[in-house]
Amino acid sequence: MLGITILGNNSAVPAFDRHPTSQVLTTPNRSFLIDCGEGTQIQLIRYKIRRSRISHIFISHLHGDHYFGLVGLLNSFALLGRQQELHVVAPPALQEVLELQFKLADTRIPYPLHFHAINAPGYLMTVDDIAIHSFKTDHRIECFGFIFKEQKKPRRINAEAVKQHQVHYSWFEELQQGNDYTAPDGTLIKNEQLTEAAPRGKTYAFCADTRYDESFISNIQGADMIYHEATYLDNFAAQAHLRFHSTSKEAARIAQKANVKKLLIGHFSSRYDILDAFETEAREIFPNTDLALEGVCYRIP
Repeated sequence: MLGITILGNNSAVPAFDRHPTSQVLTTPNRSFLIDCGEGTQIQLIRYKIRRSRISHIFISHLHGDHYFGLVGLLNSFALLGRQQELHVVAPPALQEVLELQFKLADTRIPYPLHFHAINAPGYLMTVDDIAIHSFKTDHRIECFGFIFKEQKKPRRINAEAVKQHQVHYSWFEELQQGNDYTAPDGTLIKNEQLTEAAPRGKTYAFCADTRYDESFISNIQGADMIYHEATYLDNFAAQAHLRFHSTSKEAARIAQKANVKKLLIGHFSSRYDILDAFETEAREIFPNTDLALEGVCYRIP
């Protein structure tokens, strides 16, 4: 099961007890932190997210509300005696920022810290059975979205069927890969008789800060769930465009055109105290839309 927990859903300035962008993707074996706005480590504590499970941190771009919490978090990991390695995936200039911060503060990081520069959109890495790619969005500075896609899972062994055909367990791995079984007497038993198809892998896409941009629809096509910024309501569409952001309805149009299953919207402007209108507007176009509310864990359907 994959789930996304929202730590921060506001845009640049914290307001109304909403915090800058940050969220945690939880997988069976580990957690991925996506963006790390100011106050992220406080939110991790508030919502009881196990910091030791975070193995990778993905930073979309170098506007402060998406990474100002990172140095503090890395330093806290050090003070807490972290030993396991940590990977930071981000635009290249962030490495220089981190190294300067550590140098000026004489900070020593006791755990292996690996920096992976995003030099171009495309494949980044595979962690466990999750392949991770990046894609460009249309923002004022270089900005990347991220796609997390579970790989094809092995087929499931049908316990009754393998027992009936007296298949030795040493064959199970071959069966899980889809191969047929040949019995000792030469009888060929089709794989479908001995196994069941595993559930399709889930896909989650984080569409970082962006203007309305159909160019990345092909990257998120058919995703089970996407997060898309919705900084403004629709009556501020002109301002959204000038500031390289999106509206609630524009986020919904992207979800509709990409034929995704579920849409989360966030990155709300501090001009708005009440957020209900964002959900109302988006659902007019894409009904399966939810507000990305802080502290809520959304299961990826």
